[in-house]
Amino acid sequence: MLSFWEQNSFLKYDFIIVGSGIVGLSAAANLKEQLPHCSVLVLERGILPSGASTKNAGFACFGSLTEILSDFKTMGEAASLQLITQRWQGLQQLQERLGVAAIGLQNKGGYELLDEQAAAALEHIDDINKKLRDIFGQKVFDLCDEKIAEFGFNAQAVRHLVMNPLESQIDTGLMMRSLLGYVQRLGVQVLTGSEVLALENLGVAVAVQVRNPISAAAPNIEFKAGRQVLICVNAFAQQLLPHLNLRPGRGQVLMTKPIKNLKMSGTFHMDEGFYYFRDYEGRLLLGGGRNLDFEGEATTELATTEYIMQHLEEKLHNVIIPQIPFQIESRWAGIMAFGDTKAFICERINPFMSVGVRCGGMGIALGSAIGQQLAAFAID
Repeated sequence: MLSFWEQNSFLKYDFIIVGSGIVGLSAAANLKEQLPHCSVLVLERGILPSGASTKNAGFACFGSLTEILSDFKTMGEAASLQLITQRWQGLQQLQERLGVAAIGLQNKGGYELLDEQAAAALEHIDDINKKLRDIFGQKVFDLCDEKIAEFGFNAQAVRHLVMNPLESQIDTGLMMRSLLGYVQRLGVQVLTGSEVLALENLGVAVAVQVRNPISAAAPNIEFKAGRQVLICVNAFAQQLLPHLNLRPGRGQVLMTKPIKNLKMSGTFHMDEGFYYFRDYEGRLLLGGGRNLDFEGEATTELATTEYIMQHLEEKLHNVIIPQIPFQIESRWAGIMAFGDTKAFICERINPFMSVGVRCGGMGIALGSAIGQQLAAFAID
């Protein structure tokens, strides 16, 4: 049972945000930046953000050449270019809010590895560069096959290498700690271990039911938002809003122990972005393989599988660092959200609730932009 003091001082807020990932914390930052005196509560079911924000690979990217070509076919050029613009704007917002050092940003450039089959994408590189110039003001993709040998890739498997000078990498943990510290300095209250079970529109406020962590037999704790609730739990949003058009997609990742004289540096993509790897302090991080088992990876279970992990290790052995011994230091999984289109969902459900989810594996790029839109909905 809550005390009088707890009921009087901890349960009522202007805005309540469900989810403390990059979208939720960005929305909180925007609210406090624009309305310094408003009260904002962020509820997080895990001790740490539970989906992807603290589990991603740390890519500050907006799409590789083959991924953009694929999006043009499935989404159309106009929608694809709009999404690329939003990703780029989101990356700039993140950097401007926290600063380069606070997110561990390193602009080492990005690269895409093309095998014999994917080489046909090079026929479209000039056209894609022309279409992207209005967004970036410069040439984005360029062929750099000379770096295949320099980076030590298997030249039989990697026939071409495409460079993107605008792509960077970040330190995921440092970025999230910095963002959390930023919103706390603004006066945002963040409560972890707070699983939201239900939302109820009371007409003048929204009641947010949270599982009592003390005991399963204890009554739920009810928070109230006088202005709006913002739902920012990405792949887990259907638990609160079953109507949403999204499905979870697990991303599995491994990290090697430091590799002596690691040749490559930067962020790297393969197979329309379904595989991605980068260097980190002499280690090699590799993730992906969701396309090997779309049905099996459409899950919210945070676990790795032997099948995909073995496949990732084979990529290291056969393509990325052939004939170089390595040891795996850690393995993990994060949960992303996808839909029938790559466009994210950011909408006002009713006068008291808004939702910002379905980042499509681009949470770092889109999180700040979605958070800005959500805050605009809440303030309007």
